[in-house]
Amino acid sequence: MGDGDAVSSADELVADANRLRRIYDDDLGSGGNAGSPRSVVSDSWQRSLAALVDPENRTPPVVYAPEDLPELREGHPLREVMPLLRRTLVSIADEAMHVMLVTDADGHILWRDGAHGLLRSADDVGLFEGTRWTEDAIGTNAMGTALAVDAPVRIHSAEHLVRAYHDWTCVAAPVHDPDTGSIVGAIDISGPLHTLHPALVQLVSATAQLAENQLRVRLAIADERLRVRNMPHLTGLHGLEGALLSQSGRVIASAPYGRFPERVRVPEGTDRVRLQDGREMVVESLSEGYLLHPEPGRRRVRATERASGIALRFTGAGTPLITIGEREAPASLRPAEILTALALHPGGLSGEQLTLMLYGDEGNPTTLRGEIHRLRALLGTDVLLTRPYRLTTEPDADFLRVRAALRAGRVGEALEACHGPLLPRSDAPAVRDLRDELTAGLRNAVLATDDVELTHRFAEHPLAEEDLQAHERLLELLGPDDPRRAAVAARAKRLLD
Repeated sequence: MGDGDAVSSADELVADANRLRRIYDDDLGSGGNAGSPRSVVSDSWQRSLAALVDPENRTPPVVYAPEDLPELREGHPLREVMPLLRRTLVSIADEAMHVMLVTDADGHILWRDGAHGLLRSADDVGLFEGTRWTEDAIGTNAMGTALAVDAPVRIHSAEHLVRAYHDWTCVAAPVHDPDTGSIVGAIDISGPLHTLHPALVQLVSATAQLAENQLRVRLAIADERLRVRNMPHLTGLHGLEGALLSQSGRVIASAPYGRFPERVRVPEGTDRVRLQDGREMVVESLSEGYLLHPEPGRRRVRATERASGIALRFTGAGTPLITIGEREAPASLRPAEILTALALHPGGLSGEQLTLMLYGDEGNPTTLRGEIHRLRALLGTDVLLTRPYRLTTEPDADFLRVRAALRAGRVGEALEACHGPLLPRSDAPAVRDLRDELTAGLRNAVLATDDVELTHRFAEHPLAEEDLQAHERLLELLGPDDPRRAAVAARAKRLLD
């Protein structure tokens, strides 16, 4: 039975549980004709057995005593969304004779709510706060398996590895930190096997996404507060480039815009970091994050230089962004295409050349002149010149950084600078050619390496989300015990199907 199959009656649920028990007995015994478990279940059984989980005699370890829980809950990020989870799931759990469980990233149950008549039965099998439910602790179960594969999971009856849980059905989904993308915990609904509803997987998954959205809103508010409170540190550099970082190293504000990556790794206790482009920065600890700036005594940037600086962020699915000095403006497609062509030809282009690059053989120079006029009004007539059309300052463009890093063999730096395809909606010949060059160049460079971390970053990048070969290459590089392997294999299987 797949996760999307509807089970409409208690009789069918019980019959399905009996079928799963036959599969369980055959698979864990000498084999038989009852069929095979789902791949997510089979893979989890193998991981659990490799961790020496005993299918016949196992209870979850009690890691935290009741008096430890208040402090653990207070410091956990999911504490902020518990009111949402209770509003969304607890009333349903009460009515359906289920319990709602919320774990941390290590599988420890920190919160439990639900049908009071079921709580005693839950206590009997260790479904209470303070116990650990990872696969290596208690075998295949929805909470532990969802954390292991980083995806929503339903485990029904004898799909549990430990026989004591064959009378239970559980559905769980992981919740991610919007700042780092790492898993912070899992949300689970568990109950007697005959009470499973086909919509529970979708409900729990949607609730996890609601929780992540609420965390994302809170993060945005915290970012803005950090920026406002600490902006004087950045403006106090008086023309030196610098950046405000969150505690996790995410860039909250920078001057000038576009000169820093989205995230900077700041090892604990360090007072210096070297960026991927080779610049060394001083790290100053703030009450809420960090301030990065060059060594004291470096040349300060003159105001005229700041005003004429242009930064272009044209890769990725979002709106193209142009930054002129301190001012940021979203760009429509045609101005972005013009700036891309001019950035590629710093010596300048004639009207005919630029028309051909943007419109092909059927282009009209008159149309181009109108676009140039509007773009000069945005950038300034001293920045975009005519006869030939050219920029008076080299832009800090993400696509130029990607190309330069690829040509220098700095693949990791190229991947860091690239947010996705270059102007994906553009069909301008110059843009299309460069987009194909960067996409193919980055892909080939990554797949030619044996760097596991670089290949993993690429497989999760927008350029490789649908790239089966990239996922297969990553599976070749990942060790058999790497916890990321199951999720990568699942994505590869989806792409193959």
